[in-house]
Amino acid sequence: MKSSCPRSKLREKKLQDSDKMLVTGLPGQDEAVYNRVMGFFGKSRQPKRPATGYLEGQVLIAMPNMPDPKMEQATIFLCAHSERGAMGLVLNKLVGNMSFAELLRQLRIMPPARRIEGIPVQFGGPVETGRGFVLHSGEYSAGPSTMKVGQLAGLNLGLTATVDVVKAIAEGHGPKASMLALGYAGWGAGELENEIRRNAWLTCPPDDYLLFGQHFQNKWEHGIRKLGITPSQLSRDTGRA
Repeated sequence: MKSSCPRSKLREKKLQDSDKMLVTGLPGQDEAVYNRVMGFFGKSRQPKRPATGYLEGQVLIAMPNMPDPKMEQATIFLCAHSERGAMGLVLNKLVGNMSFAELLRQLRIMPPARRIEGIPVQFGGPVETGRGFVLHSGEYSAGPSTMKVGQLAGLNLGLTATVDVVKAIAEGHGPKASMLALGYAGWGAGELENEIRRNAWLTCPPDDYLLFGQHFQNKWEHGIRKLGITPSQLSRDTGRA
């Protein structure tokens, strides 16, 4: 899995143009990486089922022996998975030092105060932690800025990475369901497949609770139980073939 060093001094950069990407501050050299990742969502992609083994639209569940502490007991929705790599959003961890109100302040969005209560800012993953993503229900669209994700798994979801969707959420006319995350989890070509072969991840189908529920501490166990096993069984079986 790819990782990224925090750049706290860049967090104060403000965005004033809604056509710009939802970002709280990133150096220009990260654009090539981001464009490559977002290329997985390219609108020209044909709606055909991916080759056997690709897991777009599924949820990764970290095994108890996960060596990366950032991914301990993580559940991750895979927005994209192809021969070029994979990209996903962690579903069950929060950004400890960023509230929704603070994010809006940085973006210079001033909504009615009552609309911003109870909206968490989630930790999407260790890559480009200044970059924002909103995974949301499919009825909402910000036009060409919204990419449909999970269609090949029969899901009606969108991914938007511009300020438009955050402003819409803050003003009360955003998606029916959404999760706002900073950063993402990324893998290069073949990296996720290798981690799965090393028993680092299980997979399960998503549901509304995993994607959009706010009882974050229960999602890992919920995902495991969807597979018909319990966390205690998983711990006992770790390392077995």
